[in-house]
Amino acid sequence: MDSQRAEARALEAEISALRRACVEPPAPGEDTSRVRKSFRDIYQADSEGWELSKDLRSHLGHLESELQFLSTLTGISIRHYSKKTEDLTSTEMTEKSIKKVLQRHRLSGNCHMITFQLEFQLLEIQNEESLSSVITDLSIIMEPTEYSELSEFVSRAEERRDLFMFFRSLHFFVEWCEYRKRTFKRFKGLFLTTPLPPAPSTNLAHFMTVIHSWTLAALPSQNPHYEKYPEAVHLSEGASSSCMGIRSPSRPGFELVIVWRIQIDEEGKVLPKLDLLTKVPLQALELDKNGVIEAAPLSFRTLLGVLGIEATLESLIKSLHTEASN
Repeated sequence: MDSQRAEARALEAEISALRRACVEPPAPGEDTSRVRKSFRDIYQADSEGWELSKDLRSHLGHLESELQFLSTLTGISIRHYSKKTEDLTSTEMTEKSIKKVLQRHRLSGNCHMITFQLEFQLLEIQNEESLSSVITDLSIIMEPTEYSELSEFVSRAEERRDLFMFFRSLHFFVEWCEYRKRTFKRFKGLFLTTPLPPAPSTNLAHFMTVIHSWTLAALPSQNPHYEKYPEAVHLSEGASSSCMGIRSPSRPGFELVIVWRIQIDEEGKVLPKLDLLTKVPLQALELDKNGVIEAAPLSFRTLLGVLGIEATLESLIKSLHTEASN
């Protein structure tokens, strides 16, 4: 910005000199070389200005292209940005060739569906050998969202004044939220056309067998309603819900609830945490002499480690409904 102002002042001075040369013609006998030199200098400066302008436009286009690429890659878009600079260099610092500058930054943007506002201060200290910078203050304002997990994370990022952790964790948090939403939407309307993947030898396999036996005991034969299960999968808060209920079509009161949380640890690492809750009638609990229902949550976590999230959820749903559709 300072270089552009200096260039503008230089051009204004040259224009003023040219106007004086035009208004005040040289006296008889005076050398006109000064006027011709002024014309040449102005033309040369104008040509250099155009070249500089082309370079600036090219550089600006390159930066915009890079910014668009980063927005596409991370999902983070910056809509507004402003910066104020304050020189804190004292006379004593100047004598020691030390420069101290405080920058105040303000920006707002969004990461997919989550919007945010940031204000932070950056203190820069430069001497003849090095340049150091540190964030001295950070304030983050998040628009109200249904993601309660973000509140504690934002407070932790502000306390640590860690901008990198905030943007990195926010990106991965949103990616996991979108993945959870897509997965739940898929199971809400999925047709049962693929075979059930083989279950590993765990208590959950026994648990699924027990469910099969309960379901088959009460199923009407050849009922076309059970050829798909949108009505069996329940999302209490829509596709953005953190819970998915799987209800037995034949046993009222029997339900499996998948609780899918997305956690951010102390270091900003984003991790999915899935748990299985069972809602089973008292009569079924009394019949479960081997404690399969009680051990189901632990077996569910074991199956997650073997099959992954989607295959595990599909196995649970099909355990309740595949044989029913037959």
